[in-house]
Amino acid sequence: MTTASRPGVSFEFFPAKTEAGQAKLLDTARELARYQPDFFSCTYGAGGSTRDRTLDTVLQLDRETGIPAAPHLSCVGDSKAELRQLLDHYRQAGIRRIVALRGDLPSGMGLASGELRYANELVEFIRQETGDHFHIEVAAYPEMHPQARNFEDDLCNFARKAGAGASSAITQYFFSADCYFHFVERITRLGVSIPVVPGIMPITNYSKLARFSDACGADIPRWIRKQLEAYGDDTGSIQAFGEQVITEMCERLLQGGAPGLHFYTLNQAAPSLAIWHNLGLGLPQ
Repeated sequence: MTTASRPGVSFEFFPAKTEAGQAKLLDTARELARYQPDFFSCTYGAGGSTRDRTLDTVLQLDRETGIPAAPHLSCVGDSKAELRQLLDHYRQAGIRRIVALRGDLPSGMGLASGELRYANELVEFIRQETGDHFHIEVAAYPEMHPQARNFEDDLCNFARKAGAGASSAITQYFFSADCYFHFVERITRLGVSIPVVPGIMPITNYSKLARFSDACGADIPRWIRKQLEAYGDDTGSIQAFGEQVITEMCERLLQGGAPGLHFYTLNQAAPSLAIWHNLGLGLPQ
């Protein structure tokens, strides 16, 4: 839990496709639960494609680890009735936090479907349906959403989400602390004051990281990219270099006033915990 000496920390998972994968996910979550993070979150597939698995995973995480769990919820492809049913289910299960997103369409689906088209509309809908029951997280894009027309539009989109009732935000991952500080400065000028937590992606595999980053618009600085390319298949060197780079960035983020860190675990404990220990966060007393 957050204390005066420790920033807020959370960990994100994705729903597993197999029983073995789900068992591994829960083992990972139990290991991370020892460090008493503020919450776990679980992603929601494009067009709601993992809806049931997200629901099951969130309820398992909440029940079996003792750590509050937060489902991702997207509005693309879902009707208001479907969203209302999910919200009711989560509320009855005692879930108190939701990550509200526009969401992605499955490839080939074409234009957005569903009664709500944008994340600010989803945030507004959740507030209308449930009042203040949920702490609502929204997404932030320090390097601009890949589908935004320009940075100004993207900042205004974020401000609309905050104005609709968002409680706080989690950023897309990035590898430059400067882009985070620039984003926070810009939204502050717009009058937005909700906390913005940096999303942190540990570096463990260069080819996967490059693929993810190209898809989501996260920039890998040239000096990092070139160093990772130079290591080739040397996994140990890639992980050691990545751990150092991410640790140093996290140190700068926290020293600069970031309210916490949200780790994209990819359902693994070790990479995030290595950074945790390097930051001197340790085990809770």
